[in-house]
Amino acid sequence: MLQPGSLSYIAGPVVAVVVMVLLALFMRWAFGTGGSGSVRRRPAPSDDGLLTRVATLSRRESALAFRAVLSDAGIRSTVRCPSPHRADVLVFPEDASRAREIAASFPAA
Repeated sequence: MLQPGSLSYIAGPVVAVVVMVLLALFMRWAFGTGGSGSVRRRPAPSDDGLLTRVATLSRRESALAFRAVLSDAGIRSTVRCPSPHRADVLVFPEDASRAREIAASFPAA
């Protein structure tokens, strides 16, 4: 029978806490980010895939406005923001020449 003050009365909770700490450390090691507190960044895309970059703007809002203009012209496009002060507008290759013509007349491009 467990009585206060006996060795098994104290050893049980101590063993349980030690096992939980070891399990937590193992989980952190196994599923951690691998960095020493640093934020992981997405790697920069190496290529644009099927899309062609037609404009690079300094603000995301300008890129979205240009994308709306392209949409009004019937050109499908997307915006990629590879860094904080850069936004690329991408279109399919068959629409690239028309999109560049529109970009030349776009005020923020």
